[in-house]
Amino acid sequence: MASNKLSEIPYSVLDLATVAEGQTPGDTFKRSVELARVAEQEGYRRYWFAEHHNMVNVASSATAVLIGHIAGATSTMRIGSGGIMLPNHAPLIVAEQFGTLASLYPGRIDLGLGRAPGTDQLTALAIRGENFHSHHHFPEDVERIQRFFSTDNAHEKVRAIPGEGLDIPIWILGSSTDSARLAAAKGLPYAFASHFAPAQFLDAIDLYRRNFQPSEALKEPYVLACVNVIAADSDEEANRLATSLYQFIVGVVSGKRRLLQPPVDSMDTIWNEYEAQAVRQMLGYAFIGGPEKIRQRIHDFVARTAVDEIMTTTHIYDVEARKRSLQLFASLFREV
Repeated sequence: MASNKLSEIPYSVLDLATVAEGQTPGDTFKRSVELARVAEQEGYRRYWFAEHHNMVNVASSATAVLIGHIAGATSTMRIGSGGIMLPNHAPLIVAEQFGTLASLYPGRIDLGLGRAPGTDQLTALAIRGENFHSHHHFPEDVERIQRFFSTDNAHEKVRAIPGEGLDIPIWILGSSTDSARLAAAKGLPYAFASHFAPAQFLDAIDLYRRNFQPSEALKEPYVLACVNVIAADSDEEANRLATSLYQFIVGVVSGKRRLLQPPVDSMDTIWNEYEAQAVRQMLGYAFIGGPEKIRQRIHDFVARTAVDEIMTTTHIYDVEARKRSLQLFASLFREV
């Protein structure tokens, strides 16, 4: 059951492995190690990566590889996917990969599954080939992975080794009510992408809770909300840091993606009126400011949504400023 007290709510990180201007994916992975270690020290529960493809500014395409890299660089925090885009993969391969990860790092691996391609249609076709329409089989593929993890599969001709018999939590990810229905029907925890798709968030989590069917995996509904967070020592500093996030989203809206840009003093010459409005709509659940401002807004958010866990994603150009944001946000959850 969710609590309105921040001190009782877990907080986690979604890392998109965003590549900053002047850096390479290799640099990005080193930054992720630094950030994950800070997150672990600050009490974050999970550190997840999201699968994306054909994006010059996002380096998390080989998601399972990154999860293993970060799990090896940390010791207690749960590491996982937010998520693996299941239509891009055969369920057996996912079960084997995450079975391998869970065997290497017992009790620390999460498997979040999404039904979107995580890319554009042309790239999705290149990934899937003849299986281009496999997103229609998402519910069945989730069941296949569950079966591969089950000890009941031990006598089948096709088995996931390693993977079989391991306790690997499966999450359903989504940005619409369709995913909420599936998570509810299967009795699985539900992670909503409110950091970029806020419009259906409240309807989706309400539908999930009302239709939740208890399962062996979960007795009560569990909602994780991913939100944008840019915390700094002052509102003014946070607002300036946030211009890197705004430029990142402009690239999404316009289709003209660039590496994560340094902050600027003004966005006036960077976005037009349409882009500015679209960015504001996508960032409906963005928490930007100094500690006092974010504290009040997070309290209001939790009171309104009764979420069980909050996951942050943070697009800040400077790695030290991003570490500071993680530290400031975590401090809000330790206050009595």
